[in-house]
Amino acid sequence: MSLLIVVLTAVLVSSSAATAANPTSQDIVAATQEMQKANYFTFVMLVKMAAPSNTIPNDVTFLMPNDRALSNITDVSETTVVDFLLRHSIPTALLIDHLEHFPTGSMIPASKAGFMFNVTNEGRRRIYLNNVRIISPNICTGGYSIRCHGIDGVVQPQPQRVTVTQPPAVTCSNGTTPPADPPVGGSDVAPPVPSNRVPVKSGCRREMGGAGVIVTTLFTLALVKLWM
Repeated sequence: MSLLIVVLTAVLVSSSAATAANPTSQDIVAATQEMQKANYFTFVMLVKMAAPSNTIPNDVTFLMPNDRALSNITDVSETTVVDFLLRHSIPTALLIDHLEHFPTGSMIPASKAGFMFNVTNEGRRRIYLNNVRIISPNICTGGYSIRCHGIDGVVQPQPQRVTVTQPPAVTCSNGTTPPADPPVGGSDVAPPVPSNRVPVKSGCRREMGGAGVIVTTLFTLALVKLWM
C-alpha cells in the first residue's frame, strides 16, 4: 500500500512540474478567451489549428485582423495557417506601451524569418506596421508570454533586404584635393617647395547609412525586454 502511495505521489509531482514548466499552453488558453471576448473568432480558430504544431514562439505578440478581413482566406491547411500566424506576429510579448518606444523607421522582425515590420509612429498610440494600423491595443493581457492587438487589415510584411557591408564614405568640408600623381620618370621637374602654412584641420566625417536604424531598433528591443 505504501509503495502505491509513493508511486501516485511521484506521478502527481511530475505532472504538476510539467504544467509549471510549460506555461505557454495556459497562456494560449487565456489569450484565446480574451480574443473571443473581443470578437476575433476567426483568429482564434487559426491559433487553435496551429497550436499542435508547436511552431508558435514561447513569447509572442499577435497582430489580429478581424473576421471580415479574414473572410477571404480559402486555404486553411496547417502549413498555410502557421505561415499566416508567423507573418502576423512578433517573437516577443509587447504591449502597446512598449511599441510606442519604437520611432518611425524602425524595423521589427516578424516571427517568420526574412520578414520585417516597418514602424510608423505618429504618437498617441497611432502606430502603423507596414500597411496596417493597430486599432484595438492590449486585447491579450492575462497571460505572461502572449500579447495581442487588433489591426485594421491583413499585414503584408516587407521582405528583409540583404545589403553588402561597405566602409563608410568619407567627406571633407575644407575642399582639399588628393595629391597629384608623381611626375613621369626622366622629367626634369623640380620637387615642390615645402609650404610654411599651418595645415588646416580637415573637416572629414564618416557617414552612416540605414544600419543606424537597425541598431536603434535592436537597442530598443533590448530595453523593452529589460522593462518587462
